[in-house]
Amino acid sequence: MEGLRRPAPAEDTVRYRLFAAEPGGPGAGPGGEAELRSCAEAIVLRFAPLLAAYIWQRQPFRLRYVPPRGETPAHIGGTTLFGDNVEDEWFIVYLIREITREFPGLAARIDDNDGEFLLIEAADFLPKWLNPENSDNRVFFYKGELHIIPLSETEEQEGELSAAALTVSEALAQLCSRSEECLAAEPVRRAVYKRISGYPEKMEASFHRAHCYVPAGIVAVLRQRPSLVAAAVQAFYLRAPGDLRACRSFQTFPAEDRVMTVVTFTKCLYAQLMQQKFVADRRSGYTLPLPSHPQYKAYELGMKLAHGFEMLCSKCGKASPDSKRDVLSSPQWERFLSSLKEKHYFKGELQGSAKYLELLHMAEDYFQTSISKPESFVEVSPGDEILTLLQTSTIDLKELEREAASLPAEDDDSWLEITPDDLDKLLKEARNESLPSSDEEEQNYDLQAVAEGMKAFVSKVSTHEGAEMPWSSDESCVTFDVDSFTKALDRILGAESEELDSDDLDEEQQFDFSDEGDEDFNAENQRQDHNISPDELIGSLKSYMHEMDHELAHTNMGKSFTTQKKGASCVKASTSASANCGAEEPDLAAVDVDVNLVGNLLDSYSAQCGLAGPTSNILQSMGLYLPDNAHQLHSSREATE
Repeated sequence: MEGLRRPAPAEDTVRYRLFAAEPGGPGAGPGGEAELRSCAEAIVLRFAPLLAAYIWQRQPFRLRYVPPRGETPAHIGGTTLFGDNVEDEWFIVYLIREITREFPGLAARIDDNDGEFLLIEAADFLPKWLNPENSDNRVFFYKGELHIIPLSETEEQEGELSAAALTVSEALAQLCSRSEECLAAEPVRRAVYKRISGYPEKMEASFHRAHCYVPAGIVAVLRQRPSLVAAAVQAFYLRAPGDLRACRSFQTFPAEDRVMTVVTFTKCLYAQLMQQKFVADRRSGYTLPLPSHPQYKAYELGMKLAHGFEMLCSKCGKASPDSKRDVLSSPQWERFLSSLKEKHYFKGELQGSAKYLELLHMAEDYFQTSISKPESFVEVSPGDEILTLLQTSTIDLKELEREAASLPAEDDDSWLEITPDDLDKLLKEARNESLPSSDEEEQNYDLQAVAEGMKAFVSKVSTHEGAEMPWSSDESCVTFDVDSFTKALDRILGAESEELDSDDLDEEQQFDFSDEGDEDFNAENQRQDHNISPDELIGSLKSYMHEMDHELAHTNMGKSFTTQKKGASCVKASTSASANCGAEEPDLAAVDVDVNLVGNLLDSYSAQCGLAGPTSNILQSMGLYLPDNAHQLHSSREATE
């Protein structure tokens, strides 16, 4: 089957594929390849302002024509290695959704090395029939909405949850013919859409601008190719011991011509650069001022960034300086630039101004790396691109020094530090839970809700796949069938010989210690047990429990439980003929289950001392939060008792 043959994407890689959803859609006719290629170019032109302004961690978003293979029809798609920045993956999810909205003839599939990660995001709200075995080729973005193709009526009636996976062609046919039925449930869509909410404004919030003291050559390179900062950071962050040999002499970026500048990172890149401790080789010339120096951080960042650029250049040879000029003189670049101007990419900046040139260089950068390269093109290494840019750039050191005197302020990096309270808030927000203030939390929590929530948890059905939490979206009732219970009890207590376990039969044959009198006695008892009615069996069990209560009442175990008050016992036992407010048995009072449950939970929660533990984990999974004040917990318990 297709699902078994298709290899999973590589680690930290997201794969996206756009198919012609309708028979008359792009790519469905005889000229399908040309139509799909034209569609890919139209998509890039439509979303050029977003794509050109983004800094990718490892690889950019790219669309290529993919010929048909096996049961998978021709389509356009690609893969992107997002590395440590998972926000790149979710930005691509946003792009795919918007593409299917703008191009309604396309249906999109997206997955990564974890599989259907969209379903993982909405795991709390998925239908019960959906599992990893039957989810392949069932999840699509179509016309801007998330769709999940359901099981067929036959499969649903027969309960075949491990049904054969759909082929892409079968899935597309169902998606077009009954798109309303395939629309994912509102809670599922809400969970996925919340994860990509905030785009495209969220792009700007993902950037961090910082002052860096770097060689003038790096300033010139980054002005033309801002995205190369990601390659330099990765080279430094993932360096091997042998990579630092080139950083002893710094042939490409010596330390003598350094200037202060502003470098735009993503927050992930900035954090990677900041959090690594590193001491440069003394021979490199990259010395740092004292940590108390006001520009110490700029010196340190510049030193690390220079090491990354030097390591990239040390791994390549000479590049052709004409490659960039050839690419930017093509008709495709002219169409791309015209599309940017139509969509106000340059934000009204005057042509030739510093901001205009910065945006232009970002557009050229994206065009060269993501659009102009054909499928057979051998990708140029970042080091080769850096050397090419250095050969074609004119570096005016005095002009750079004048600009350094009036740099804009850098961004605040306090977001790097997170307090335990901030972490708790983020975790609760991720679970769609609203976090009340500490005062409200201490005043409004309800111990009765804790007891009821725990009872609801115990009442839920659990299987080998796990236990259902009370807040599960599928609130199916747990029913109790009295007849089935009594029949099962009858089978257990009055088992016939043919129902005995085979191991028990073997033991009886191997160890025959019974004589004929015992056999007759056992047979007689078995016949008597068989004639006992279910009501008599339940009554017998109650008598056993009654005797056990008598035995435990005067022990330390019995005294450790909190019992109900006499008046409460009368009210709760008024419907039972065997309980008369303790008149017949004054020494045997009913145990208050709620009070004992809450008391034990509070004791366990207090013993956690504010750390994670079984009680807090179970209660939080049910949406119940206890205050951190241990004194108030014990006070509440005393009031309950």
